[in-house]
Formats: sequence, C-alpha cells, structure tokens
Amino acid sequence: MLKKIEAIAKNVCAKHGVSLYDVELKHAAKGLVIVIYITKIQGIGVEDCSVVSRDIGRTMEEDNLVNSRYFLEVSSPGLERKLKLKKHYVSAIGEKVKITYNAENESRMAIGILKEVDRNELILELEAEELTIAFNDIKKAKTYFDYKKGN
Repeated sequence: MLKKIEAIAKNVCAKHGVSLYDVELKHAAKGLVIVIYITKIQGIGVEDCSVVSRDIGRTMEEDNLVNSRYFLEVSSPGLERKLKLKKHYVSAIGEKVKITYNAENESRMAIGILKEVDRNELILELEAEELTIAFNDIKKAKTYFDYKKGN
C-alpha cells in the first residue's frame, strides 16, 4: 500500500508544482494516519497542502486504495525535517544537521554543517574539525534549527 500511496502522491505533487519529500503510515487508535510531506523551493503554504490533500484524497478514493478508516495529513516537513533517504541528505548539504550515530560500540550525537554526501558516508563540519560518518552507523538524523540563535 505504501508504494501505491507514494506513486499517487508523486504524480499529484508534480501536477501542482511541489515535490514529494516523504510518506509515513502511522497506526493510531482512531485508524490509519497517512502523513504526506511536500516541499518546494519557495516554501510550502497552507494552500499548497490543501490542494494536494484534496487531489490525493480524491485519487485514493477513486482507486479504493484503503478499505478501512484512515486520516490523510499533508504538510511541510518543517524546519527540523527528518533525513531518511539519501536524497534528503543531499538536499540538506550546507545546512546544520543533528545526527545520532554509533561509534566504537556506543551512541554519539553530533551537530554540524553537512558538507558532503557520497555513496557510503557523509562529512560534517564541526567547530574545529570534520567528522566522517558512515550511513550504516546513523541511527537518526534531521536538519537542526537552534531556536536560541535563530539558525
């Protein structure tokens, strides 16, 4: 089902001049929650989310894709967006990121500017050095906004 929802969302996004960032399926007491994150260079507004949501919802209903109760949410990934796919990391080059990763059998966390992304690893610029982290060692990552500094 996820692949079909992603395909529908990708087509609808292209039609409305936005990009599909991610799709998440969450199971809640109220039913299935389908969360679709969209982006565009100028930033996503409420109207973008509304138009895309109506179009995706209509297409899913026509295709009778979900046979149980579900809720559809369409939004921007936000200031601190999750980095899950390689394309997410590439789109965040030059931005401040926060990464939790494994190193020497322990969990570590680093905040720095994402400098480079290649096939197997990335390079973070820290205050005094550069840190190379293998993708296989990353537990979670997101862009980082320092609310105290405003960046």
